[in-house]
Amino acid sequence: MNRVEALATLPDVTAHILVCLVALGMALAFISADRESPTSRWLAATFAFIAIAIDLNIVVTLTWGPPLWVQGLFAIPEALSIIALLEWIYRVRRTVPAGTLDTRTGDVALRVGQGAAIVYAVAAITWPEWRNDYFFGALANPETLGHWQFWVFAGPVFLAGFAGIASMLLLLNRRPDMPERIRVLAMLGAVPFWAASFVLPLEFTAISMIIGEVILFVGATQYHVLQGQRGQFMSRFLSPQVAELVRQRGLKHAMQESLQEITIVCCDLRGFTSYAQAHPSSQVLRVLREYYDAVGEVVGRHGATIKDFAGDGVLILVGAPLPQADHARVGVALAQQVRAAVRPVVNRASHGDHRLGIGVGVASGPATVGIVGSSGRYEYTAVGPAVNLASRLCEIARDGEVLVAAETVTHCGDCEDHNRALESRRPIEVKGFPAPVALFNVQDALAGAPA
Repeated sequence: MNRVEALATLPDVTAHILVCLVALGMALAFISADRESPTSRWLAATFAFIAIAIDLNIVVTLTWGPPLWVQGLFAIPEALSIIALLEWIYRVRRTVPAGTLDTRTGDVALRVGQGAAIVYAVAAITWPEWRNDYFFGALANPETLGHWQFWVFAGPVFLAGFAGIASMLLLLNRRPDMPERIRVLAMLGAVPFWAASFVLPLEFTAISMIIGEVILFVGATQYHVLQGQRGQFMSRFLSPQVAELVRQRGLKHAMQESLQEITIVCCDLRGFTSYAQAHPSSQVLRVLREYYDAVGEVVGRHGATIKDFAGDGVLILVGAPLPQADHARVGVALAQQVRAAVRPVVNRASHGDHRLGIGVGVASGPATVGIVGSSGRYEYTAVGPAVNLASRLCEIARDGEVLVAAETVTHCGDCEDHNRALESRRPIEVKGFPAPVALFNVQDALAGAPA
């Protein structure tokens, strides 16, 4: 009995229609959740092709009984689903740093698997009757497993599955971060059920497919929950540009501890302590929100990173986590614009004897940047003398002053606008530094934003 005759004895395809709908729903969920991510697009394509393949090879074949040559063409979406799945694995591998590990074996395996999927499609188009009689539902008649015609189709499919599983195991050897590990483990659990659906008796194919879909759905849900939590963390500390890097390439890659040349900008409000004591907490919080919003808008415009909000103090990193060649020039420009952006906020809040102001300190130098923390609580931080110096200069700065360490000015180079605005100050003693620190004040006339 060929496959069409077998299908004729099973007129109820409701289960397979439901599997198609679930697969389409998962495709829509993945593409709508993160359509800019290559991994999400390829995963969505995988499920879309799975849905099309099941519909054509079971529902359409049962309902209309198309000619054999047409049934052979129905192998194309099957092959495309395998190719898309292996491409998803390849894209995930690109997001996880390999360190000193050799990645070529896993990548070559995936390309071989994709080639095997093409071979499967060609074989199905060439010999559609063999695919129906010897491959589909082969376990219903175990004798077919000994025929070479079975292996014409089983060989490429199982080779593609093996390539995907081997590549994912090699990926886990890189110790990816938790969200990616969960998603890869879920896919490892799902692939055997999908591969088995080719050779299981028809009455069991829907069950096998839906089990695989549920396994991946659970893993994908956990992945997106953890990604959302990670996104909340990132939105507090990282610029949109860095958040995009982490989304595409993984948190572990983007946030590895490193020693980098950066510029630190530290700002806080003058007179804030007495102001907070004299006003209701709700008003103080409103002022702080406006202040944070003003600083955050400037920081985002320059692609910098807010390390910390601490009361009325804000610590900003320029050149971390992403290195930036002109970090000093950008840091000075950012400091000027922070001063200009915050001035309207403090002017609106000030009245009578309770007036607020803004002071800024800027310093450059090497700093170790990375994540520190324990017990599930983490913070992106920078450690180095330049961080301490920027904080000290901020404390010293009077209202409206942007005090810049001489080393930052040296890093700025021959920037005419900055040089015109710089007012040299006599070296001063700074706590924690053995020698007097040479510094400059950036005059307010070049703030570059309306007062």
